[in-house]
Amino acid sequence: GVLRVRLARLAISALLGVSLAGCGSPPEGSRLWSDTYEFRVTVDPKPPRALEPTVFRVVIMDKKTKQPIETGEGRIFATSADRANTSDGFKKEKELGTYSGRLFFATTGDWAAAIQFRREKNERMPLERVDWIQTVLPAAEPGT
Repeated sequence: GVLRVRLARLAISALLGVSLAGCGSPPEGSRLWSDTYEFRVTVDPKPPRALEPTVFRVVIMDKKTKQPIETGEGRIFATSADRANTSDGFKKEKELGTYSGRLFFATTGDWAAAIQFRREKNERMPLERVDWIQTVLPAAEPGT
């Protein structure tokens, strides 16, 4: 279906270096770019595990000026191959230009993940989007 085509397209862009490379999870300090913004994504725990909350911290900067974006709004979300969904609105952190969102992955495997963001809380400002494939591992065994 549509999701399968979208996942394939995302996988191809990742291979071409348009999105995140590697095993499907963002490496520390990985960067994504939209038309206007640079996104630096970190994840905890790394790599994410099914059935455990995962916190994504995102530093967002103006792509041209390299200045942190302090007055933005956005969200992070993901969909699994079997159409499970998880999403969260960004929370502003203390550090300049830093936002966080918490996702809960119900299943293991590759998830189509994305961030949507706009500079101001103004519905006329366009939401810009970046996508990647997020690999989710099985839950940790108790005691590990």
